[in-house]
Amino acid sequence: MKPEIAVIGGGYAGLACAVALARSGKVRVTVFEAGRVLGGRARVVARPDTPLDNGQHLLIGAYTQTLGLLRSVGVSPTVFESLPLTLAYPDGFLLRAARLPAPLHLAVGILRARGMSWADRRAAARLIRHLRRLDWTVAPDRPVANLLLDAGQTPTMRERVWEPLCVAALNTPVREASAQVFANVLRDSLAAGASASELLIPRVDLSELFPVPATRWLGRRGHTIRTSDPIRGIRLEDGAFWLDGGPTWAGYHQVVVATAPYHAGALLEGFPALGDLTRSLGAMAYQPTITVYLQFESAPPMPCPMMGLTGGPAQWLFDRHQAGGPAGLLAAVISGGGDHEALTHADLELAVQRQIEQAFGRLPKVAWIQTIAEKRATFACTPGLARPANVTAVDGLWLAGDYTRGPYPATIEGAVRSGQAAAGGVLSRLG
Repeated sequence: MKPEIAVIGGGYAGLACAVALARSGKVRVTVFEAGRVLGGRARVVARPDTPLDNGQHLLIGAYTQTLGLLRSVGVSPTVFESLPLTLAYPDGFLLRAARLPAPLHLAVGILRARGMSWADRRAAARLIRHLRRLDWTVAPDRPVANLLLDAGQTPTMRERVWEPLCVAALNTPVREASAQVFANVLRDSLAAGASASELLIPRVDLSELFPVPATRWLGRRGHTIRTSDPIRGIRLEDGAFWLDGGPTWAGYHQVVVATAPYHAGALLEGFPALGDLTRSLGAMAYQPTITVYLQFESAPPMPCPMMGLTGGPAQWLFDRHQAGGPAGLLAAVISGGGDHEALTHADLELAVQRQIEQAFGRLPKVAWIQTIAEKRATFACTPGLARPANVTAVDGLWLAGDYTRGPYPATIEGAVRSGQAAAGGVLSRLG
């Protein structure tokens, strides 16, 4: 009999773990998901006419583990709208990386950029040189705002390039965000080459991108996915793990807890050896994301699938039609906390409409608007944050999730890497 492994949580980390375990051919995997929809914090939200993602999750070419995982479960690269790293604003500001080897891709992009003075161009090069001299190590870690000050960044570079990139990647404002994690992101994207910095916008919803193909792949190989099946506790009895849910599931050799950290703590409470871990998980801080979807009767004039916004609550605007969605559907994204959190959805939607109208002029009529708020979308990626390892003090009990120890912030790539690392630990422990 193959060892039975339970994975609690059907998000990207849990499913990446399950696929890695299944590929070994040495174990049998059961994934337990409390909700009806797989994907965790990167999932589709059902609507009668137009399904919507709960947020706009971009991938980049540097997400090598995620892209390899998608290929392994049969996902075609054509599911992505691919474009070189592009920072475009409605007022004409444009920075686009050239399709050249590093570091020419970025250098040529900066030289060709519109809306940047020569002081701005020198400042951009200065930050990259500064981080290279430090070997991409920021010690001691400090807020991104301090790093930008140390590297003499101009107001334009801060407001149009570094601050938007920071809040997009770390979902944490620059005055609070970890400069070390931001440096890791820049090292593996901007500084790594044109292909690494390419933007990959999914042309399918986030559940169809990976969770659905992964479920089919696992099912064909005899593994089990149980949705609408919440697990409320874990016990270790007679050398096996018992999972308390609706029914009680017993006989698991190893368990991977791949839920959000604020759910993981409750599952681990029954183990005295994990007291410090559960307390640290309970103390984690979070940052929100809000997506305001606006369905216009006709498509507003957006020259790029993704554009930056200023002068309002939203930082980014996505034209979903250019990535395979309905004509006229825009998604305005507000990353991280701020004054906007005090607004009602109606007031926030009005503010976003005014912001888009200021950027593009008179707009077509809006058919409908829907706001999706994730109050705990990501952990707050702050300087020196102690993140837990995949392994725990209980033999056979593992953690997986984008919040675990790793170089990246709360991203799909971080979740995938964590899930694969947990799977590697399970297989190593089984010998």
